[in-house]
Amino acid sequence: MKLNGPFLFILATLMIDAIGVGIVFPIMPDLMDRVGASSTAEGAFWGGVMMSAYAAAMFLFGPIVGSLSDAYGRRPVLIAALVTLAIDYVIMAVAQTYWVLLVGRVIAGMAGATYITATAYISDIAKPEERGAAFGMIGAAFGIGFVFGPALGGVASGWHITAPFWIAAGLSALNVVFGILILPESLKPENRRPFGRRDLNPFGSILRAFAIPGLAVPLVCIFVFEFANMVYPTLWAFWGREVFGWDGFTIGLTLSAYGILIAVVQAGLLPQLTKRYGDYKTLLIATAAAVIGLVGFGFSTAAWAVAIVLPLATLADMAPPLMTAFAANRVGEDSQGLVQGVIASLASVAAVGAPLALTGAFERFVNGDGIYLPGAPFLIAAVLVVAIVPLILRLNPLRSGTARHHKNR
Repeated sequence: MKLNGPFLFILATLMIDAIGVGIVFPIMPDLMDRVGASSTAEGAFWGGVMMSAYAAAMFLFGPIVGSLSDAYGRRPVLIAALVTLAIDYVIMAVAQTYWVLLVGRVIAGMAGATYITATAYISDIAKPEERGAAFGMIGAAFGIGFVFGPALGGVASGWHITAPFWIAAGLSALNVVFGILILPESLKPENRRPFGRRDLNPFGSILRAFAIPGLAVPLVCIFVFEFANMVYPTLWAFWGREVFGWDGFTIGLTLSAYGILIAVVQAGLLPQLTKRYGDYKTLLIATAAAVIGLVGFGFSTAAWAVAIVLPLATLADMAPPLMTAFAANRVGEDSQGLVQGVIASLASVAAVGAPLALTGAFERFVNGDGIYLPGAPFLIAAVLVVAIVPLILRLNPLRSGTARHHKNR
């Protein structure tokens, strides 16, 4: 699809969102010290509570935010989310106690950040056959943001511990002004649906989404894949230190390389593959790459092996946007916000549950009395991806009739 003003605004918004998240990573230990953590371990624990609180709020309010955008349009909800993010960063900058920080994170999660409405906006302006590549551009924007965010946070924290938050707040505020000036509404009045009491129940919204014919399969695939893919942000640093003795600089360098490769794959390779092979065959390629990458990391014992596997593993990040496209193509224009909200909720559940399960497995295979296998969480994640292959095969448009559905719609 064309890189017009609204689409560029959405990409810029999501990149700024990712920068805002990544900018905090380098200063989290100092931030926890500032609000009273007595040790690094205690700071890590309470930092984890903040992440879980954000994910839980996103889970509860994601479908609500999506349904609000289905009823009142994408533009006002998206701008309101940006305003809320700017306020959240100011709260974190001025907070002197942990509980104020926690409240700020919950508020940001309630707003649904910007991802839900932004992806619904993309669904509105992209043709069904373009959605996979368009969602891939979203992943590229996030990848770029996660590369620059930690670097900017590390530099800005040298000026003052709160400087990264003020920078993030300023970027969000500028984007609010940008959106007010150039962003048109994408959802036509005839494609809207009323917002009712049932939309206030996130569990009911999720059940309604799963009840839509053909939607349960891509939703299950998205959840399991996101759960498996959480092994990277959850354990990469601990695994790298345990297996290779990496220091913080090396870990940051490999994560930056990962982010750059994701941006290249999703912005450059994904559109070309979908144009040549279609969304379904490209999804099969991404799934195979996911399994090979996870197994490769699971058994890696040398840094050169990681260097070989890493580019292949980034091909797996084509899967989530393609699965999202399959889900979006199975509902009408009046339910895109609902579907994107449910997807965000499922991702939030994965973000809460996967770290607990995968870190537990890591500890057992590193510190336990049995087999020493620090790469076990990667192998477990590979098994999860293999388990959903039969469901992925059901997404074949020739089998599901999706292509016929769009032709007749």
